[in-house]
Amino acid sequence: MILATSQTAARRGRGVAFAAALGAIAATGQAPLGWAWVSLAAWAVALGSLSRIEAWRVAAWRGWALGAGYFAASLFWIVEPFMVDPARDGWMAPFALVLMAGGLALFWAVASGLAIGLGRGARSRGLLLVSAFAAAEMLRSVVFTGFPWALIGHIWIGWPQMQLAALAGAHGLTLLTLLAAAMPVLFGPRRLVAGVVAGAALAALPALFAMRHVPAGAAVPADPAVTVRVVQPNAAQHLKWLPEMIPVFFQRQIALTAAPPAAGGRRPDVVVWPETAVPELLRFAGPAFEQMAAAAGGAEVVAGVQRQDQIGRWFNSLVVLGPDGGVTALYDKHHLVPFGEYMPFMDLFAGWGIFGLAAQDTGGYASGPGPQLIDLKAAGTALPLICYEAIFPGDIARAPGRADWLVQITNDSWFGSLSGPYQHLALARLRAVEQGLPLVRSAQTGVSAVIDPYGRVVASVPLKVEGFADAALAAPLKPTPYVRFGDWPARVLCAMLALFGLALRRWHPGVCS
Repeated sequence: MILATSQTAARRGRGVAFAAALGAIAATGQAPLGWAWVSLAAWAVALGSLSRIEAWRVAAWRGWALGAGYFAASLFWIVEPFMVDPARDGWMAPFALVLMAGGLALFWAVASGLAIGLGRGARSRGLLLVSAFAAAEMLRSVVFTGFPWALIGHIWIGWPQMQLAALAGAHGLTLLTLLAAAMPVLFGPRRLVAGVVAGAALAALPALFAMRHVPAGAAVPADPAVTVRVVQPNAAQHLKWLPEMIPVFFQRQIALTAAPPAAGGRRPDVVVWPETAVPELLRFAGPAFEQMAAAAGGAEVVAGVQRQDQIGRWFNSLVVLGPDGGVTALYDKHHLVPFGEYMPFMDLFAGWGIFGLAAQDTGGYASGPGPQLIDLKAAGTALPLICYEAIFPGDIARAPGRADWLVQITNDSWFGSLSGPYQHLALARLRAVEQGLPLVRSAQTGVSAVIDPYGRVVASVPLKVEGFADAALAAPLKPTPYVRFGDWPARVLCAMLALFGLALRRWHPGVCS
């Protein structure tokens, strides 16, 4: 009896370890690797393995292990912010990674347990796994303010399949990935080769849509043509606020703003500085604004600045400066980073001396009123996004109107140089595709880029490089189906697959049918 119990425990342990390894392999589809087909293969094996489990509790553990491996591998950059000041915050880094990976994996644990518990037979469970995992990804995108980072469907960013996001968004890409991966299960073991071929064909199908609808050349510029410049000072976070370095980085941005365009180029109409680029509080920044306007030579300047209101609240803000250095528009970030810009349960954590990493006066930032448009004169209207606001398509949908382009200012120097900045850039590319709008992003250490409405990077400054990039601003496309319908097509398809999976319970001839 003891021997049998130990053998069962060892077998379950191997199953959990195998699932965690599959999750880590599936994460290779995320930037910067972008190994989408490797990720798809890992998902095919994972869904096939889960669909043959009989006990829902076992499936839940395997699903949790799959998620823990996936999120640990794709989100390991979460330790980087704690290493900016390792003497103060370094001890929290391993806890952050373990809690992040383990906590997000709970969504997949529930999805796996429900699918196996409700399904009967491999085909039924295969469809239920597809719908359950897709629903779990939708839920984690909104629960506790949401974290739609490293979604399953993000593996296609940079591939032609990315253009499907114009129809059904990131969750549509997730459903495509999972349904393609489930094809070997749905075809059954006797037609395994046919299932693999069908899955590969389904995954490749959106590429045909891209070939028909995406022009091979550069996107059409706005009429009249508008040139934008992104400025990247390469201000490392651990140096950025040192008293002796503050003027160095500010003057570096002034020089980049005033630099002449490349041969044959034209002076920019809009210059974009990164998040918190202005070292003074808004109310003291008049002299700095005058220098910035003079360097811009008549162009408008978009820049990040901090401000404090009359009752002492801090805001992470964006300003637009006119040719005279006056503030013509102001936007306060409204979707703040939990544990970074504000602390949930502040009283509890304050008792332990734990405050937000980027917070001010230990109290954190206050949230702005919500999305808004800013008028940039000749450059039209833009929707401002500060840092990780660009990962939330729902926030963009709540804007009071349709912008001509999106502008993102960010400080990705918090996220190291291995994967975080590249994943953030990838998400910005996806937002451009979903909205059919060009997107301009300026980052403290990179990657700063000008992105066309098809998600293609037309100009950029590499990571950890001081410099600027000029590019013509592409004209916006017509509103995409995703703009009109949002995530509803993906939600309806997810529900239909779940109902079909439940219906298949009646006709399954066996567990491995």
